[in-house]
Amino acid sequence: MTKRSDGRGPSELRAIRITRRYTSSCPGSVLVEMGRTRVICTALIEPGVPNWLERTGRGWLTSEYGMLPASTSQRKARDRGGKVDGRTIEIQRILGRSLRAMVDLSRIGERTIWVDCDVIEADGGTRTAAITGGCVAVVDALEAMRREGLLRAGVEPLRDLVAAVSVGIVGGTQVVDLCYEEDSRADVDLNLAMTGRGKFIEVQGTAEGAPVSRDSFVQLIDAGAVALQKLFEAQRSALTDAKLPV
Repeated sequence: MTKRSDGRGPSELRAIRITRRYTSSCPGSVLVEMGRTRVICTALIEPGVPNWLERTGRGWLTSEYGMLPASTSQRKARDRGGKVDGRTIEIQRILGRSLRAMVDLSRIGERTIWVDCDVIEADGGTRTAAITGGCVAVVDALEAMRREGLLRAGVEPLRDLVAAVSVGIVGGTQVVDLCYEEDSRADVDLNLAMTGRGKFIEVQGTAEGAPVSRDSFVQLIDAGAVALQKLFEAQRSALTDAKLPV
């Protein structure tokens, strides 16, 4: 496999675009596009925390994820009546874990950062795009807190940037950033979430076909780490006016 279904090389990401301030109603609002996958990520900070964090002085970050009915070629029914399918719950958990790693929650007071990620078009990698875009939305929400005087002077809650990418083996070739056509027939599929300083938060994956060797597994992680640096560059390029960690 020399060229992929969309013409990319094995280590080539899809075209990425990060549009900040996508809506005017939320301090953190981002449209992230990875090829044909498009996700709206918003971050809103509200007073109060879950009961188990009350009177601790700590904040919280939680995430919700959903796919709009027309985000796929066949209509996806909306979640109704509080019923959420298992895939959605799994993705919400990886989003929350990944984005909590970027914030020192002891420094925002007893407030909750709500991150909502809504897929408007899905062509594979929706969870990884949501993490990458959700990170930028959280940075903007924290910037809004700073402007409004809600952070103590000299207190910086932003620890690091966070991004995510998929890697896999398709037709015997290791590839990064799988589109849906590749994901649907991959022998191995991993999702990696990492901090800007190169520390992994999540390695989530499976061998759908034959089991994968240790060497191949390590090679996949290494390929993902290289690809993630390009996503961090895209985030920093989008956040030129924000206060970011060195």
